[in-house]
Amino acid sequence: MGTWRTLDVWGPEEALRHEVVRTAIRAGSNFFDTSPMYGQAERVLADAVRPVRSSVLIATKVWTSSAAEGRRQVQRALAWYGGWVDVYQVHNLLAAEVHLPYLEALRAEGRVRALGVTHYSHRAFPEILRWMEAGRVQCVQVPYNAVDREVEQDILPRAHELGIGVIVMRPLAEGELVRQSPPAHELRRLEPFGVRSWAQALLKWVASDPRVSVVIPATARPERAVENAQAGDPPWFDPETRERVSYLACQLF
Repeated sequence: MGTWRTLDVWGPEEALRHEVVRTAIRAGSNFFDTSPMYGQAERVLADAVRPVRSSVLIATKVWTSSAAEGRRQVQRALAWYGGWVDVYQVHNLLAAEVHLPYLEALRAEGRVRALGVTHYSHRAFPEILRWMEAGRVQCVQVPYNAVDREVEQDILPRAHELGIGVIVMRPLAEGELVRQSPPAHELRRLEPFGVRSWAQALLKWVASDPRVSVVIPATARPERAVENAQAGDPPWFDPETRERVSYLACQLF
């Protein structure tokens, strides 16, 4: 589950977002991605998962060009998340060469379990590939959805070859892909896969790619958190069904 925008709240709204997170966990979600770039989201998520910290995976990020500020961000997150973070990423590749040595030292101590780099732009994919080839990251976070398939060219095949995990951001193109839905008869064809909504179809489209490790849709609504979690259950789309869903998405986009 992603937290950009949805968990950046103060005061009374925090309890509502805690319920979204806990509902997602009860529905089967166990991976949560955040960042200091997301305002209060990192802290709000920490409060929400504290009672069940050992049963969830937390992915957060360092986001600054300053080595000193980067260390402060990391130490703050470690304190919030019980002394360890499951996946620590360099957000948007910002000063990756500065932050990775520190994160590697923490990984050697067992306080960080995996390292990664992220970026939202296709233009950054060559640099992501360079870090993958260098053998210093265990995962990457990239955009991927039924309309935006650029990562299929190089990132996904190489990640599969190297055994690198892939975290998928923007599986719904920040909501753009669910503004319209295909005809009801098209959704009915997907019911054998456990799909009941167009959003679920789009999420399952991503999750059905065996090179993808985890998908992180964001929501501020408990019922949507349940719906999203259900899309992560098999059976998976076969190649023909994936192509049909991608075709429908492109027609509607």
